[in-house]
Amino acid sequence: MKQHLIRTSYDPNRLLDSVMNRLGLNSDRELSRKLHVTLQVIARIRSGRLPIGASMLLWISECTGDSIHELRHILGDRRAKARLNCTLISTRSAG
Repeated sequence: MKQHLIRTSYDPNRLLDSVMNRLGLNSDRELSRKLHVTLQVIARIRSGRLPIGASMLLWISECTGDSIHELRHILGDRRAKARLNCTLISTRSAG
């Protein structure tokens, strides 16, 4: 018997829909009010133009009572650790 692996990829829509379902919300407008963000932020997240940041995950966690780990799982983020994306800027003296 063959086993089929279900691959889930990063999908912010799945997370937003799950949050709406858990909170009993019917529209993105209600979701934006609950999360204290503009409707444009929700639209940009849904279209993939804006990633869900750590602060958004924390706020969703507070609103739903779900852990960050659970939310990342729903989102499709399977990394063992989340790393910050930062740039090191070096300054050299002109001497």
